[in-house]
Amino acid sequence: MTYNEICAALANAEIENHRGETAMLICHFCNVTKAELLLRHDEDFDSPELEAAVIKRCKHYPLQYILGYWSFCNETYKVTENTLIPRQDTEKLVELAIKLLPENARIIDLCTGSGCVAISTLAARQDCTAVAVDLFPETLDVARENAETNGVGDRMGFLAQDVLFPSFMEPLGKFDCILSNPPYIETNQIPLLDEELFYEPKAALDGGDDGLDFYRIIIGEYGEYLSDRGAMLLEIGCDQAKSVTAIAAASGMRCEIYKDYGGNDRVAYLKKTSASEKESVSNE
Repeated sequence: MTYNEICAALANAEIENHRGETAMLICHFCNVTKAELLLRHDEDFDSPELEAAVIKRCKHYPLQYILGYWSFCNETYKVTENTLIPRQDTEKLVELAIKLLPENARIIDLCTGSGCVAISTLAARQDCTAVAVDLFPETLDVARENAETNGVGDRMGFLAQDVLFPSFMEPLGKFDCILSNPPYIETNQIPLLDEELFYEPKAALDGGDDGLDFYRIIIGEYGEYLSDRGAMLLEIGCDQAKSVTAIAAASGMRCEIYKDYGGNDRVAYLKKTSASEKESVSNE
């Protein structure tokens, strides 16, 4: 198949970035650089692997799973059908963690998936350590590999636990930051998502009837595991700021919302309400 033939096939399948994806597929499967490809648009790349990849992509199987990796922040991550695909919106969560974490912070990353949130944070903050938690051992295997590949494996631990049942936290001590990009899509909205999302693990998407199940547990029950200087940084859906802020207030936490690069509400920054703040509220 030639570059132009692949472009046409992807365009007919309504792949938005068909030219860019064609280049990525040819470079990946045919060991061609982008610079070389500019001069070889009419060349027939005889590769069964490339042809199979094009067929899968035309069926809207995610490009990231076809390639087996994806870039996030300044790192590259292995991705499989056992992990959610890292997205640019989530980079805001990492950016804030890097900026707001205290020195020598001890972090726990709940629902870690590929590990991208904790790993990219540690890659930029050499003083910090992290524990990554996920329900599925096969997902943690990918996160562990990504930690090693990106040079932070010696500063991370991994736990296979259900975040919705936080009793596993008891022996772990206090943390300076709880990070999480939890499932936050309403259950009845999942069948309506873009076709490509059907290939991603449902457990990483489904946040319950109103999309807020994980926030109620994390905000309501994990606060006791924060150190005195501790905070939570949680990715949220673009329409969930009001609900998450209300959950935080009911749990005695202050909540500040940050927007992503697209201007959408994306990250909730939560801290425990101090004694003086509680007294002030009670006197009002």
